[in-house]
Amino acid sequence: MTVYDRALVEHLLPAVWDAEAAYGLRSPTAPDADMPKGTTDPRAASTLFAHLADIRCGWATAPLSLGERQALVLRYGADLPDDEAGALQGVTGRAVRYRLERGVGKIAAHLNGTEYVDGYVDSGAAA
Repeated sequence: MTVYDRALVEHLLPAVWDAEAAYGLRSPTAPDADMPKGTTDPRAASTLFAHLADIRCGWATAPLSLGERQALVLRYGADLPDDEAGALQGVTGRAVRYRLERGVGKIAAHLNGTEYVDGYVDSGAAA
């Protein structure tokens, strides 16, 4: 079972709005392209397609506010900087960053089947 952290959710989010974005995504567990190829075990196959299905489901079903959804679309769908996204939403760039942080966290928590805790820092991140 995959544990979704913020980095993985942020990596996958552009594929929600751009189906071709998946062609540029690499599975974090895939070997480098210059490594020799060996036999493949279907049981240990890449989870990229499962991640793509999960992120689309997470986007559709996570308990996001309208402002969080707008901020996520503007950042990961339209690739706008915080200040431009803020101008379109009528808020500051700082407010957009807050909405993005909460939105990504809520999607990750939703995909993991846990409750989102505001201000939670992933265990892998520096405190």
